Amino acid sequence: MPNETCTELIASNIGWLQQGLSLLGHIDERAFVNSPQGLAPHRVGSHLRHVLEFYECFLDGLNIFQIDYDARKRDDLVERSRHVAAAKICSVLRRLEALSFRGDPVLEVRVENGEGYLKSSVGRELQALSSHTIHHFALIAVTLRVHGIQFDPNFGVSPSTLRYRSARQFAATSEAA
Repeated sequence: MPNETCTELIASNIGWLQQGLSLLGHIDERAFVNSPQGLAPHRVGSHLRHVLEFYECFLDGLNIFQIDYDARKRDDLVERSRHVAAAKICSVLRRLEALSFRGDPVLEVRVENGEGYLKSSVGRELQALSSHTIHHFALIAVTLRVHGIQFDPNFGVSPSTLRYRSARQFAATSEAA
């Protein structure tokens, strides 16, 4: 029987990447590759490349249950072209959609300083990828706002913040009624 938690976390990560893909269709190449004045080195493309490389490290490491997030390829083309980035997102999406786990397999994850590995699990790493993606999407949102670009106001906002805002809005509406 597949692990529901892992299945839900895979779906969440797929959702984030679909948001990223959608965003690419609403911005031009200039906004994708350039830092807004006063916000260098923040660029949509570099944040998106970074996020995608973390997913690739995770997916590549699943075969041997050993993940090294420092082994990123750092492919400049992904951050210089919306079309290359879109193709990379689609590739990662296909790989995530193909995942299925029995239970929550244990993994080893290379520690930050590169000296050894720590125990983790697929579920924990999927949660970390989700948080990491939201964090960088929030930075992308700031970058786009400084560029003066309008986009979905919920882009880059964590689910807990969206739930909190919704509950406050509901409470305010209920009090006013």
